[in-house]
Amino acid sequence: MTLNQVMKQLEAMGTAQNRKIYARHGSGPEQFGVSFANLGKLKKQIKTDHALAKELWATGNTDAMTLATMVGDAAQMSARDLEAWLKPLDYYLLVDVFVGNLASKSGHARAKADKWIKSKSEWIGRAGWLLVAKLAMEEQELPDTYFELLIERIEGGIHTAKNRTRDAMNSALIAIGLRGPALEKLAKAAARRIGKVEVDHGETGCKTPDAIAYIDRSKKHRRAKKAKSRAGRSRARPRAST
Repeated sequence: MTLNQVMKQLEAMGTAQNRKIYARHGSGPEQFGVSFANLGKLKKQIKTDHALAKELWATGNTDAMTLATMVGDAAQMSARDLEAWLKPLDYYLLVDVFVGNLASKSGHARAKADKWIKSKSEWIGRAGWLLVAKLAMEEQELPDTYFELLIERIEGGIHTAKNRTRDAMNSALIAIGLRGPALEKLAKAAARRIGKVEVDHGETGCKTPDAIAYIDRSKKHRRAKKAKSRAGRSRARPRAST
């Protein structure tokens, strides 16, 4: 599909209601208001097309940029590309999909996390801490000592960090706490000392999760899921004939 074809489809898929919702979340006026369900349908049609992704990103349209992260090829994103794509962002949902779909899968995740968490920019800082959360959830070979230092950094800086950076730091603390018993203990202890994390979510119903409660709920959910899986495997085993 060409850029013109995709942009026409995006415009046709947009709704006034979605534009209002996305505006309340912080999206700028350059948007059609396309649902994520419809973006997913377009992704299935396009599959992976990195050249098109670059064109979509360059439009500055929120829906097109979101789709760009879905059809782009993370393997083709250089360290310089990641910096260039992140630089203009000032909307947390775009930062989130950029990190989740591209930066975290690019092969530069740890290097960028280490760099971006030091930034004074609200959005670059957010991207860095979201990458930390991804590393905590997905990179099992990283040692606990790496995350222990990050817990200390979160505790020491979360209350003075900028709004959306603060939100991502809280998410990172939760993700680190879910890696294993030792880090869970450290993360919960830090969360107690940190206390309530205040984040302004604008005119939305979003709330900042309590780190300790969220870790506990997630662990409970994991245990229930494992128990259900074991029960399913047990029922599926053929019984011995008598």
